[in-house]
Amino acid sequence: MNTSLGAQAASAFVAYREGDRGQLRTLVTLLTPLLWHTARAQNATKEVAEDAIQTAWLRLVDAADSITDPKGVVSWLVITVKRESWRLLRLAGRDVTSEWGVPETADETTPEDLAITSDQQRLLWGHVNDLPERCRTLLRVIAFAASPDYAGVAASLGMPVGSIGPTRGRCLARLRSMLLSDPSWEA
Repeated sequence: MNTSLGAQAASAFVAYREGDRGQLRTLVTLLTPLLWHTARAQNATKEVAEDAIQTAWLRLVDAADSITDPKGVVSWLVITVKRESWRLLRLAGRDVTSEWGVPETADETTPEDLAITSDQQRLLWGHVNDLPERCRTLLRVIAFAASPDYAGVAASLGMPVGSIGPTRGRCLARLRSMLLSDPSWEA
């Protein structure tokens, strides 16, 4: 059975509120990738994103009893991360722009592999950044969720659930067209 991210998060949240404190770890594992990309989509640096996400988790612990609908925990966290990212960026006194909009990851690659991957990522994310705001946001949220919860995504982005799939398809088609028309892109 393929349970949506929102349903898994709601179940873990209910169990957490009922006293199973280990379920907070489940929530963190499930939702941190989505929250990471939410923060980075707000032009947060790696450090600002980390702080915004950590603050959101702390606020969730503090507000757990006041969240009346467990199905809304994903949206609640997404909105909290967005607002906290904006707050931290304002405090920094500047509009921070992420180069690629993705987290930096440490892996064991050769410098040559890293340079090639880095160039390809820079090119890809450059084209993603050229997409309309709606496409950029939707693709960043959906691309990095293991199994995106369309209801949660719809609520957090203010889109009807039924338009997410078609919109995603149009955005991906547009991105594909942009990449294929770029002579620097190697398919």
